[in-house]
Amino acid sequence: MAVVNTFEKGPEGWCSYDYHASIIAGQNYFVLTTWEERGGADDTGCVWADHTRWSVDAPERPISILPFILYRNWVGEPPIDLRGTEISIQLRGDDLKLHGAECYFWAHASGTRWHCRGRPLTIRDGCWDEPSRFTVESVETAWYRSWVRDPAIVADLDTVLAGAGSYGISLVGFSHEVSGKLAMGSFEIR
Repeated sequence: MAVVNTFEKGPEGWCSYDYHASIIAGQNYFVLTTWEERGGADDTGCVWADHTRWSVDAPERPISILPFILYRNWVGEPPIDLRGTEISIQLRGDDLKLHGAECYFWAHASGTRWHCRGRPLTIRDGCWDEPSRFTVESVETAWYRSWVRDPAIVADLDTVLAGAGSYGISLVGFSHEVSGKLAMGSFEIR
């Protein structure tokens, strides 16, 4: 099953996660990304979010920011088997202050989130670069588990990749909270 988000007609379900607003609201708080019809690579569509729409997800270890998140059921799709697929993500920063952060792809299922630290994603500031591409392999040394809803029920990496109900982009390892704008020009799973 292929997933192709080119943002020709809208944000295609992509949001940011605001952990602090979630604490205040008493439930998960997601902010829909802003869609622009033009402005992506080759003047195509893109989506973006900035530091006013995300916040540090304190329960994550290490703490993370989830600027782009998609739950497949939001767009009427079932969980997806990511094992052996190729992921392609095109990102751009605008006045993005990473403060040492790395950018990773992550997957979530069964109350457990894993980040792919073995394939950091490229973010160019002020311009689009070629998409970051990698093949998803179920090799735990290339990933780390950042969060578990219930410590008594931990999903291993292969289980999460075999039935990912959610995935996205994370910013991890910053010395100060990341600020600025992050845009996504395309996202593909093949």
